[in-house]
Amino acid sequence: MAKPKSEWPTKVLALIQSGNHPAAIAQVKVAPTVTDVTRLQALVAKLPRTPALVQLEKVLEEERALLAAPRLHRSP
Repeated sequence: MAKPKSEWPTKVLALIQSGNHPAAIAQVKVAPTVTDVTRLQALVAKLPRTPALVQLEKVLEEERALLAAPRLHRSP
């Protein structure tokens, strides 16, 4: 039985689209999995470029790299 996809990326995308970038960054810092961050990156890539969005993409990339490190995996 397939595990349902997390709703986290779409909820954080809603924060981004509402303009609440500090809250979105705070959520990215506590992202549940690398897969969730990757899915959020794909969703953010579809949005029009703004300076705030470029900064958010940098935060996403940094957090994805940190979560990918074996010693920093969070327990479920």
